[in-house]
Amino acid sequence: MKKRFVGFVGLALALMFLGVIAEGAQQGLPQKDESLRKGETRTTLDPGQFKDARVKEAYRVAKEIPWVLDSIYCFCMCKESPAFRHKSLLSCYVDAHASV
Repeated sequence: MKKRFVGFVGLALALMFLGVIAEGAQQGLPQKDESLRKGETRTTLDPGQFKDARVKEAYRVAKEIPWVLDSIYCFCMCKESPAFRHKSLLSCYVDAHASV
């Protein structure tokens, strides 16, 4: 349950960041900043494969704004785990890790 909470917190941060990007776009600022990316190159899983509506929505957003999630540290410690070795929050969405 703690991992799911952490995943949703990360998603909430990403959505807030997306709001800032959208506001910046209205002011003529660039919409997509690739400079903070941690280097995750794998594609996210298809949201349609999940039954839970919240999980499906989280994977949909991850697919829509991968550069944002790739610039956010994942606080579930999967980066430090020898089993996962994730690069960023985006890494949690290239496998089923974010759905747990």
